[in-house]
Amino acid sequence: MPQSKVASKQAASKKATSKKSAAKPSAKQKSPAKKTQKKTMRRRISTETVEQIFARFAEAQPEPKGELEHSNVYTLLVAVVLSAQATDAGVNRATEDLFAIADTPEKMVALGEDTVRDYIKTIGLYRNKAKNVIALSQELIDKYDSAVPADRDILETLPGVGRKTANVVMNVWFGEPTMAVDTHVFRIANRLGLAPGKTPLEVEAKLLKVVPPQYGVPSHHWLILHGRYICTARKPACPRCIIRDLCIFPDKTPDPDNA
Repeated sequence: MPQSKVASKQAASKKATSKKSAAKPSAKQKSPAKKTQKKTMRRRISTETVEQIFARFAEAQPEPKGELEHSNVYTLLVAVVLSAQATDAGVNRATEDLFAIADTPEKMVALGEDTVRDYIKTIGLYRNKAKNVIALSQELIDKYDSAVPADRDILETLPGVGRKTANVVMNVWFGEPTMAVDTHVFRIANRLGLAPGKTPLEVEAKLLKVVPPQYGVPSHHWLILHGRYICTARKPACPRCIIRDLCIFPDKTPDPDNA
């Protein structure tokens, strides 16, 4: 076949391929709707709106409380450690009998890892958690005279204690305006535009900047409870939400009476 015809066929083939590529969108391309929604979710609301949100939370629930049962700072610490990837209700069921006989580091260590494991075996990751409870209890005895330090940095050095756990203890027991960012707080902060962020640490830092000082201590309770019972992950109870008119989340659950 003459070279001119071969070149002509190759050019035609390339042209056809180019048209197909142009007609078929890339799998990585996102639809305009998704881009718009993501942009909305990353938008931060005004200072005035933030103030209104927490003012309403305060009016509805002036003294919010955490739902983990505890009798002292040590049992609070243990309960929060156990609550990782578990519900507060599940932890409370497991610790009711455990804390009745072991509410100090010495008593917990005396029980031993095997016995602690038997008490908490209904909780996820119970084997590793039992190990951490004994280890942190022993460390409190050896290094801190059995007292739970009122210092977040020190708390984070204890076995099984991460930043979120340390923040809860500092807030609930020591009254510090820390922000424990769990899955609920992370979701709420992004949905409401309070503190849009890609990581819990980023959300925590932004929340500490935008939450009005007078609401610093109770704010994390309000956000957790709001996320747990109202602004849930799959089907938020928007018709019952006290801050619905302030919320920028585009996919609100419609009111059945107006559907």
